[in-house]
Amino acid sequence: MKQRTWPSKSDGQPRFTAFPFANKQTRPPKTPSIFHFQVSLSSSSSSKSNQYHHDFSQLPYDVLLKIAANFTLPNLRAASLVCKSWRDALRPLREAMLFLRWGKRFKHGRGGVKSNLAKALDSFLKGAARGSTLAMVDAGLVYWEMGRREEGMSLYRKAAELGDPAAQCNLGISLLQANPPDPEEAVKWLYKASVAGHVRAQYQLALSLHKGHGLNSNLQEPAKWYLRAAEGGYVRAMYNTALCYSVGEGLMQSHKLARKWMKRAADRGHSKAQLEHGLSLFSEGEMMKAVVYLELASRAGQAAADPVKNVILQQMSNSSRDRVMLLANNWRVLPSSH
Repeated sequence: MKQRTWPSKSDGQPRFTAFPFANKQTRPPKTPSIFHFQVSLSSSSSSKSNQYHHDFSQLPYDVLLKIAANFTLPNLRAASLVCKSWRDALRPLREAMLFLRWGKRFKHGRGGVKSNLAKALDSFLKGAARGSTLAMVDAGLVYWEMGRREEGMSLYRKAAELGDPAAQCNLGISLLQANPPDPEEAVKWLYKASVAGHVRAQYQLALSLHKGHGLNSNLQEPAKWYLRAAEGGYVRAMYNTALCYSVGEGLMQSHKLARKWMKRAADRGHSKAQLEHGLSLFSEGEMMKAVVYLELASRAGQAAADPVKNVILQQMSNSSRDRVMLLANNWRVLPSSH
C-alpha cells in the first residue's frame, strides 16, 4: 500500500522544503503474554465467581478461541499447559500456526520450497478458518497483492473485530484507499490500533489527522501521534516529528529536538532527512559530516543535495574527498521499525 510522508500541497496542507541555514541547532506491539491473559481472566471472572468458581477450564470454547485468536505460537503453547480443557480448545489455533508457517514459506520461497502465492494463500486461509487473526492478516495481504481488495478487506475486518492491531491498521489504510474512501471509519480503526501500540497505525493516524480527517482533528493531535510513532522507531514519523519541532506545528518549537529527530531519521535511511540534516550540518560549518549525508541523499535520488555537495567537494583536498567517499561507501543504515 502506497504511503506518503507528509501531506502534500494538493491536500491543502503546507509543504516543507530544506530548512533555512539560520537558527539551526519496534516498539511493535507486544502480543499479550499468558500472564496477562490469566490476570484478565481472573479479573473478569471475579464478578462471575458463582458461575465459574475461578475454574477457567469451564470457560466456553468459543470465548476462549476469541480471546486467543491473535496469540502467537509461544503464547498458545503456554496457554495450552493451563489445563486439558484449554489444550483441547486451543488445538485449532495451534494447527493454524502450522498453516501460517507453511504459508510464509510458500509466499517468500523459504524452507526449501519455491515461492508459490496460490499455495501461500491456501495455507493462510486454512489457518484463518481455524480462527487465527495472524493468518487472516496474511491472507488479506495476499488478496490485496492479487488485486482482490474486497476479499482482503473482509479478512482484515474480521481480524480487526477480534482485536488484532495489525488488522486494524491494515483495515484503516484500506478504507483510506477504497473507492470511495471512508476516512471517518479509517480513523476509528487506526485509533484502536494506535492505542494498542502499533507504530505504523500511529503514523498513519497522524497523517490522516494532519490532512483534516477526523471530527476533532487539530495540530496537536497529529503531532502527538507522529511523536509516539517516532519513539516507537517508525522512520517516516521521525522525519515528520522533526518538521513539527522545526516550525512549532503541534509541538513546542525546538531546533535542538528538530535536529535530534532529523538525524535519527537520516541515520535510518530516510533520504529527505539525509538532505535536511546535511544542509543543517553545512550551515553549522561541519563540512565533512555534511558532505557524507548529502552524498547519501544524492545516491537515494535527492537531486537537491548535489549543488551544495559539489561546492563543498571543490573546496576539499583530494585526500579529504577520498575520505568522505569512503565514509559514504561504508555507511550502514541503523535498524528501525519500518
